[in-house]
Amino acid sequence: MAMGRNTRVDGRKSSNYCSTILLVVMVAACLIGAWIMMPSLVDPEGNIAVSLGMTKLPKLEKLSQDTSREFNDDTSQQNETSENPTELIREEKVDTSEEQDENIMYNDGSEETSVSKDKEIGYRNTGEDTEHESRKRTDESEVKTDESEGKSSEKESYSSKEKTEEIQTQDEVDSENLEQVGQDGNKDLNEDSDERTSKGGSKDQTEILKEASTQIGAWSTQSKESQKQKESVKASLSKNTSKYKWKLCNVSAGPDYIPCLDNIQAIRKLPSTSHYEHRERHCPDEAPSCLVSLPEGYKISVKWPKSREKIWFANVPHIKLAEVKGHQNWVQASGEYLTFPGGGTQFMHGALHYIDFIQKIWRLPLVLNVLATVILTSIYSNKFWNGGCVLVTVSDIAWGKQTRVILDVGCGVASFGGYLFDRDVITMSLAPKDEHEAQVQFALERGIPAISAVMGTKRLPFPSMVFDIVHCARCRVPWHIEGGKLLLELNRVLRPGGFFVWSATPVYRSDTEDVAIWKAMSKLTKSMCWELLKIGKDKVNGVSAAVYRKPTSNDCYEQRTRNDPPLCEESDDPNAAWDVSLQACMHKIPTHPSERGYQWPAKWPLRLEKHPYWLQDSEVGVYGKAAPKDFVDDYKHWKLQFENSYLNGIGIDWSSLRNVMDMRAVYGGFAAALKDMKLWVMNVVPVTSSDTLAIIYERGLFGIYHDWCESFNTYPRTYDLLHADHLFSDIKKRCEFVAVMAEVDRILRPEGRLIVRDDAETIAEVEAMAKSLQWKIHLTFSKDNEGLVSVQKTKWRPSDVETIT
Repeated sequence: MAMGRNTRVDGRKSSNYCSTILLVVMVAACLIGAWIMMPSLVDPEGNIAVSLGMTKLPKLEKLSQDTSREFNDDTSQQNETSENPTELIREEKVDTSEEQDENIMYNDGSEETSVSKDKEIGYRNTGEDTEHESRKRTDESEVKTDESEGKSSEKESYSSKEKTEEIQTQDEVDSENLEQVGQDGNKDLNEDSDERTSKGGSKDQTEILKEASTQIGAWSTQSKESQKQKESVKASLSKNTSKYKWKLCNVSAGPDYIPCLDNIQAIRKLPSTSHYEHRERHCPDEAPSCLVSLPEGYKISVKWPKSREKIWFANVPHIKLAEVKGHQNWVQASGEYLTFPGGGTQFMHGALHYIDFIQKIWRLPLVLNVLATVILTSIYSNKFWNGGCVLVTVSDIAWGKQTRVILDVGCGVASFGGYLFDRDVITMSLAPKDEHEAQVQFALERGIPAISAVMGTKRLPFPSMVFDIVHCARCRVPWHIEGGKLLLELNRVLRPGGFFVWSATPVYRSDTEDVAIWKAMSKLTKSMCWELLKIGKDKVNGVSAAVYRKPTSNDCYEQRTRNDPPLCEESDDPNAAWDVSLQACMHKIPTHPSERGYQWPAKWPLRLEKHPYWLQDSEVGVYGKAAPKDFVDDYKHWKLQFENSYLNGIGIDWSSLRNVMDMRAVYGGFAAALKDMKLWVMNVVPVTSSDTLAIIYERGLFGIYHDWCESFNTYPRTYDLLHADHLFSDIKKRCEFVAVMAEVDRILRPEGRLIVRDDAETIAEVEAMAKSLQWKIHLTFSKDNEGLVSVQKTKWRPSDVETIT
């Protein structure tokens, strides 16, 4: 019988009875074999079989037509997805006569998979999905089918153009060389999901996309006509990449180049540097389009939280600060690492002790605290208050509750801000790019937020009344000179009722210079109506700190015998901060209940989700709705987008990220959605966008104004992820897009990610430039002229050089 099974049967008659039996047995065996094969192609519901290594792919959310978001938050469509996390399938409806095409590409940097909505196309794992594995899945399938044996012949017609549903077998997929999205674009999707996570990816791609399918249904597929169009686009992209000729920047700053802070020609032409003008922004007339070099021996950054204590010396190869500040526990050299003991000039024995010391300086006894709250609440509710009084009931610092967002001026290596994360406080640390070489770069390499900035002749790039506390620990800023112009700038950005913590030698030393400075500061702060609450002594560190409080009403201003410092003119906008000269004046405290600054924000974390009290229904929000609803809808939108798409849908291991930037933040919804991640987000509000930065601060986040036609005030290789939502299409209208991408390359760390959501034309440009930069393309998607691309920077640097003097 074994011989008979392997003998060819040609159908001729035989007089031999045994031959007849043999023929019957062979026919039966063939039919049984066909019957066994069919169940592997169909699941119990009659869907395309999961045995081909496939599962459903959901589609991205459809762009809302009445807002600038690219995808809506419609949760009405929910589809079931495969339970097998190692399977990948695409399914679509049969009726596609009126459906529009979608294009999605899964890339490894060279090959692309594109799909349209008219056909079902099954994808298998790439590269290593062997014939043996296919047979194994078929053998293990126990799925039954209701189809008759006669339908087995229909398998050969699936690939015909007349069919409205189509499945490609593994051989067909092999011939088309289709590839799946993965962390590196080349790995088999059947490998252990934990291994992918450890390499910076997320869970299995099927699980990534299942998350989205619970909200938005299945991904669409692409017709053969759209396939031809996609191939045409691919050819066009390939052609376009050749037009980008990148060069390496040859500059005196080398790998630390910040174009607007290292413009040597402009700095040489300055008439004076007495007010630190040489540390301010002086951007070149044309933004550079060259790429910044890597330090020799550069390594992928140490991950948080270990990075707070140590970083690779090769990444920031500067030793001077360790030599001059090592004894104060700023930074120390230790073999191939730079280590950070957590100290500072004023807190050599550790930042955490110093942080707790500050909180204890000013704390009302519990009875007085409760009594003050009751009295103020009673007065407010009965409307027996003076028109100038403000309902600000903050009675102590209360890290992480009352106090959430602070500004640290002259931050050094930012250990103060780095350890405030332990108290649920975020700190905007700033310091100039000066003789304390790379102090801000140290901070960012450690995973601590910081910017390169100086208090010179310009306003800080923040709105008014946004910081809960401003801190200066021996920050070397001459607050008392020239009418207190620099301290008045702090007054502008400090909330009414907010605190100024000054820990410097004039507070506790008695030498001639310090005594003179203390007297000048006492006179100035009194004339500014700042109340000196207390001077506390830190016995452990041997220093003292003075805590001042900004007034909560205009009463003191009106009762002064001299109008010095003067009140600002009504025409002076306190929120105008981009490239605006400092003014030696004070803005009035808001007195109306509907004004921002009239009352303290809600406690953290409630303030994150609750729209600010001063957003009015009569105001139109960025997306065209009443401002409070606009705010709430934006938060819901980004929360859904992150949970259903970003978290597991684009191949990013979010646990490996620390420094994140939202390049067009609007209300800060993207950052709010990341609240539970162990990272921080720099929210950038472009100067040409609606000014919503104060809203971002009100909800307990932070950010900065910026013009993306210029370089950002950060060192190269300082961010793990950049997010650009409908930003680049606007930038292209105003400035050279190639220079913008060069700036993105400068900011991103090697292996850092860029996510862009924009119109299809812009997405195509970003993809083309990313390819020319030798970046990895992890995902591209487009529909209805809207799209998304997720790319990853590599260590590639060009060989050609461009000299900038």
